[in-house]
Amino acid sequence: MNRYAFVTGADRGVGLALVKGLLARGYTVFAGQYMPEWTELAELKREQGDSLLLVPLDIGSGYSVGEAAKQVTAVTDRLELLVNAAAILGDTEASIEDELNFEEMQQVYNVNTLGALRVTNALIGLVLKGEGKLVVNISSEAGSVEDSERTGWFAYCMSKSALNMQSKLIFNRIAPQGGKVLVVHPGWVRTYMSGQLSTEGELSADESAAAILRLSDERLQPGYKQQELSLIDYSGRQMNW
Repeated sequence: MNRYAFVTGADRGVGLALVKGLLARGYTVFAGQYMPEWTELAELKREQGDSLLLVPLDIGSGYSVGEAAKQVTAVTDRLELLVNAAAILGDTEASIEDELNFEEMQQVYNVNTLGALRVTNALIGLVLKGEGKLVVNISSEAGSVEDSERTGWFAYCMSKSALNMQSKLIFNRIAPQGGKVLVVHPGWVRTYMSGQLSTEGELSADESAAAILRLSDERLQPGYKQQELSLIDYSGRQMNW
C-alpha cells in the first residue's frame, strides 16, 4: 500500500530536500509548488514519475489551499505525514526606532503562521486517517521568546512564535486521537530565505532535512506515543519556548 506525504515549500531549500528524503524512503509525495519557474522540482518529477505529485500551492491563499486539498483527496484518503516547510523572511534590519513596514509583516505572518494553519486545517482529516498521524512544523530558534536576543526581525520572529503556539493547540486536539506534532528548528541552514542562496550557515539543506526526517522516522514508528510537545532543534535537543 502506498504511503503518502505532503510537503509545502517544496520548490527549493529544506522543503525540496525533505521531498527527496521522503521519496528515498518510499513515500509518494505531494509537493507544494509555488514557483513553477524554479526547475529543480520539475526535474525531480521527471526522474520520479508517479511517486512525486506536484501540487500548485500558495499557502497565503485559502482558495489555493482548498484546491490543493482537492487534488490530494482525488488520489488518497490518508496521509502519513504533513510537513509545513514553506516560509518567508521579511525585513531583518529595522528596530522599534525605525520606520516599520506593517504590510510586509502581515504578509510574513499570513504565510509563516496562517499558511501552515490553512494547510493543516485542510488536510488534518487525511492525516488522522493515516497510520503515522504526524504533523511537522518547521519553526525556528527565532521564535523562542526566552532565548531572544534580536532587536529586530519582527515579522519572522513573531510569526514563528505564533507557529509554536499553533503547534501546541493542534497537539492538544489531536493527541487523544493518536496524532503527533513535531515542531523543530532546522538549524542555521544555507538556504534561500533571503531570496538567494546564502553562503552562511552551519548546515546544507540536505543535512538539515536528513536530521528532521530522522526525528520524523522516530515518531512514525508503530506504537510511538507522544506525551508532550516541545520545541526541539534538528539534533533533538529541547529548546526554550
